[in-house]
Amino acid sequence: MLLALLCIGTAELAASYFYAPEFFDRVTTPVIRTVKTCADFVGDTYRETKDAVSTACLKAKEDLQALAAQLQRPEDPPAQLAEGSLYTSDTPIADPAVTELRSDGRREYLTGGIMDLVYYNQTSPAWAALPYGTDDIGRYGCGPTAMAMVVSSMTERIIEPPEMASWAAQTHHWAKESGSYLSIVNDAAQAHGLTAYSIVDHTPDAIFSVLSSGNLVVALMGPGHFTRSGHFIVIHGLTLTGNLLVADPNSAERSLMEWDPQLILDELSKSRHNGAPLWGISAANYD
Repeated sequence: MLLALLCIGTAELAASYFYAPEFFDRVTTPVIRTVKTCADFVGDTYRETKDAVSTACLKAKEDLQALAAQLQRPEDPPAQLAEGSLYTSDTPIADPAVTELRSDGRREYLTGGIMDLVYYNQTSPAWAALPYGTDDIGRYGCGPTAMAMVVSSMTERIIEPPEMASWAAQTHHWAKESGSYLSIVNDAAQAHGLTAYSIVDHTPDAIFSVLSSGNLVVALMGPGHFTRSGHFIVIHGLTLTGNLLVADPNSAERSLMEWDPQLILDELSKSRHNGAPLWGISAANYD
């Protein structure tokens, strides 16, 4: 019976389309409006749900990538906080003929090494307060600052500490309130066309050999004359008397001193992750 009534009603409505258009419009307009409203609601709900799901999936993907990066770095890096050193060196500032800081009006250079090394200090007012992750470059940015010196000196690209810190944070090399994961040396070198390799033999001759080949050395220092905890420095030269020239991202004064290679070796970090504590940096590729 219901089916019969439905069929009769449909037939009458169809007939009114031709013989009583005003009646047809009065009957169908509310229905069409209701259907359109429902369709719009369903469409909007679908789009909002799709966008929400896409956003949630993207966030989940980013979280998983960050977690995977953390799982690949099980080591806890030695804290790299710019808080001074345990000892004060009584070594005088080197003769300018050996090494000095020069400026070309745009940036500073340390002379006397295997090359004029672009020098950056992490505590420079230009970027000390800028972010390194949720930390700041001035206190925790020795890793990015050291690698910015290396890249700016060994390639044709000039990269300053804020740019290197941003890259390091985005690629999961920043360690919250600890500075940098030690993988920053290998990965920053590779990302900029250089090669980092571990110097396994911790002897003065091994460092001399790297420097004499025209390569730089990155050293992770432990407590001593450079730091109270952990700290990256760049070794960039050898003097005629057998001492080393360093670029300390946290001290221009220490960067202008000559350093006994055995003191450097004795104060290396005890960490042995990712090639630490001593890397050679070369512009050549090694298999």
